[in-house]
Amino acid sequence: MTKLRILIVDDHEVVRAGVRSLLEDQTDCDVCGEAGNGREAVSLAQKLKPDIVVLDITMPELNGLEAARQMLKTVANVQILILSVHESEELVREIVEIGAHGYILKSDAGRELAAAIRALRRGESYFASKVAQIVLRAYLNKQSGSQTQASHDHTLTPREREVLQLLAEGKSNKEVASALTISVMTVETHRAHIMHKLEAHSVAELVHYAVRHKMITP
Repeated sequence: MTKLRILIVDDHEVVRAGVRSLLEDQTDCDVCGEAGNGREAVSLAQKLKPDIVVLDITMPELNGLEAARQMLKTVANVQILILSVHESEELVREIVEIGAHGYILKSDAGRELAAAIRALRRGESYFASKVAQIVLRAYLNKQSGSQTQASHDHTLTPREREVLQLLAEGKSNKEVASALTISVMTVETHRAHIMHKLEAHSVAELVHYAVRHKMITP
């Protein structure tokens, strides 16, 4: 059986080591690379062409949600398996909407990671029991018309989400421009659009929004 090429993405080295150890116990898995932030993950995925990316959500520079969006658009046939501590309904709903193939909690990784990998190999999705309940509840709410209004995050462009995260991490306009290879004026324009769309009046409000949406950790 051809080995699955797997990219591990988490900003904590100890977590990456633990996941690698679990995967190396599986004879059909080959860890082809590791990344410590979302931006590095996208670059490595485009270079290494993994079959599966095991991806955390809250990471510096580019969060897992945005990294997943970019990888699904630019890496052919890649499958995204979210490995996170978060289990909020809003977050799970966003993960499903962007096209992730699985979602397990870090607390359950020892028991469920191998099963999730096998499910993805078969072309199936895999959601941990707690997460599956959230997915079902969100679906039923949507069917009954009680779905809450879509979050502001859906109104931001991919570039605006990148700029928002970097600003919320405390980077200056110049540092954001350098990180994204754009001009300071372009950053200022994106910043103004973000503030308007989110009805925010200060960077503190942007930070609060980013924390609430798991883009950064407080």
